[in-house]
Amino acid sequence: LTLDEDEKAGANKTFFSKVKEELDIVPAQARVIEYWQEKAVFEQEDGTQQVACAARPVHPLGKCLASVQLLAWILVAKYADALPLYRLEGILKRHGGRISRTTLANWIIRLDDVFKPLINLLREQQLNADYLQADETRLQVLKETGKSAQSDKWMWVIRGGPPDRPAVLFEYDPSRSEEVPLRLLDGFRGTLQTDGYAGYNRVCRENGLTRIGCWDHARRKFVEASQAAPAKKKGTKVSKADVAIGKIRKLY
Repeated sequence: LTLDEDEKAGANKTFFSKVKEELDIVPAQARVIEYWQEKAVFEQEDGTQQVACAARPVHPLGKCLASVQLLAWILVAKYADALPLYRLEGILKRHGGRISRTTLANWIIRLDDVFKPLINLLREQQLNADYLQADETRLQVLKETGKSAQSDKWMWVIRGGPPDRPAVLFEYDPSRSEEVPLRLLDGFRGTLQTDGYAGYNRVCRENGLTRIGCWDHARRKFVEASQAAPAKKKGTKVSKADVAIGKIRKLY
């Protein structure tokens, strides 16, 4: 912001001072990146020609229309921001990129092999830890062979690893049986924190794991007991459930 010449005429000096800050955003845009490869032609003694080409940058999917940055954006939008592919298709179209959701899905499926070594390394670090947390949650999956859309499927999550670098790994399975944690925790020896679901009993027994509970689940029962208790009259003692809730509150 500047003064015009008339406004500062006759002044001894001028200076600038910061009076305001605004948070701004640069809107996304779709663009095409062109790679030009230099090639050199060498004449051989037998009269043939040999062509040498500059090295091309390595791409995780080989011949793929999407840049590495676009693939990262798609993964973050879908798995961190929970945007379905049909919405990403519309967002890209609005920014000038026409990519079908089928193509987006194929890119994500192909990236599974790319991330396998990283996932295996994270799983290895988890299994070598001495404390893990596990849980499973219902998930709806459409058009799965042998399953109706209304049937329960499950996303299993394991959290843990080095204390300063804990990893969180998600594993889909249509089953909630005890076979799943037995597979996911194969080789783990330590302390496992879960809710009260009996599906973890076998892995704890066969792997010799120390099983600990969840304070949130424990607190829930005390809250239910407190709500079910008769209305308190003035001067009456605090219920045992309220005492427990107070002690749990101090933990946090």
